[in-house]
Amino acid sequence: MSDAPKHRFVVIEGPIGVGKTSLARRLAAVWNAELILEQAETNPFLERFYRDPIGSALPAQLHFLFQRTQQLSGLHQDDLFASVRVADYLLEKDKLFARVTLDDAEFSLYEQVYARMVVNPPKPDLVIYLQAPVDVLMERIAKRRIKAEQLIERAYLEKLNEAYARFFHDYDGAPTLIVNAATLDPLSREADFSELLLAIERMKRGKLYFNPLRHAAL
Repeated sequence: MSDAPKHRFVVIEGPIGVGKTSLARRLAAVWNAELILEQAETNPFLERFYRDPIGSALPAQLHFLFQRTQQLSGLHQDDLFASVRVADYLLEKDKLFARVTLDDAEFSLYEQVYARMVVNPPKPDLVIYLQAPVDVLMERIAKRRIKAEQLIERAYLEKLNEAYARFFHDYDGAPTLIVNAATLDPLSREADFSELLLAIERMKRGKLYFNPLRHAAL
């Protein structure tokens, strides 16, 4: 199924370790789409943040904000109809991370910077939100052996997972496909990937939970 999708700007989202970048890469390859990835490895404060969350949260968060807004600033909404683009982050999630990692004073400063920098970012016409329990996230983080990520604490992932669940419970910025990524494996199982492509094609509006009957319920 290599036909271009009806959706022109697709965003994959979810907590650390859930597989959003890998899925974004595969979808972009199938659709011959432009791939937009956040560059976590270029954030000089990220490893320091995992070692010392209190002392390094603000510079790490601001670096991501600058990076993401710069990446998306060159994308105009009209251009999104000219080609298919797949991204592994939603700009609005920047605030989600900021609220989890920053204290009240830091978050107030962050919001002031955010308000000055973020002006009419392009809106996706489909968001794919990958869900998985913390145990699954911890296992996947350990397997992929990214040095900085090995410092991530379970308590941080628990807060992050809860924040994602709250965010997408209320999110109405685009049609949202919520995928059970714990028992579903669209990266390694071709049948799962084919079903996911069909679910993407069916998405028109609102929220849809993608969890085939042969898998455990969400």
